[in-house]
Amino acid sequence: MPKFRRETRRHLLATAVSALAAPALLSGCAAWSGLPPLPPAPPGGYRLGTGDRLRVVVFGQKQLTATYLVDASGMIDLPLLGPVRAAGRTTAALRRAIARALVAKGILRHPAVAVEVKAYRPFSILGEVNKPDQYAFEPGMTVLAAVSLAGGFTYRAAESEVGVIRVTGGTPREYRAPVSALIEPGDVIRVFERHF
Repeated sequence: MPKFRRETRRHLLATAVSALAAPALLSGCAAWSGLPPLPPAPPGGYRLGTGDRLRVVVFGQKQLTATYLVDASGMIDLPLLGPVRAAGRTTAALRRAIARALVAKGILRHPAVAVEVKAYRPFSILGEVNKPDQYAFEPGMTVLAAVSLAGGFTYRAAESEVGVIRVTGGTPREYRAPVSALIEPGDVIRVFERHF
């Protein structure tokens, strides 16, 4: 075979392979390549949100001590006080808000209040995992731990990065994240399909 034809054939073969591979590579990366990286958790501690279950203890006041669910409007409904905003606050900020409200309403002069999270709102995982669903969140949980709870990756999964939909500033936004990233309560993890 003449040298020209061999080189032309190699060039055509390389061009064909590139043409076939490029869309697969682009489509494989396109799922997350345009997404911004997942930002670090905001400073100042965990912010409460709808679905969190809280234990509020007002020392010496059994009628105020109970477990409360943060409702869809972001409030907890305390006896004698009524609705108190919990969403967007840390447990320390909520504790101070409850104490101030008890003083302002003349219920207690020097209230001692404690607030702890009994159960965090769940996270969701969908896409290329074996058991997509909602799962209970635990502090310190990574994307990989979440995937493990969901039965692991399917054979089609792109395992290096995932999409994480998180509400920031009241608006849901999607970010890309490595499997070592920490998740937060209420996150939605999207495991993309790998293109072969």
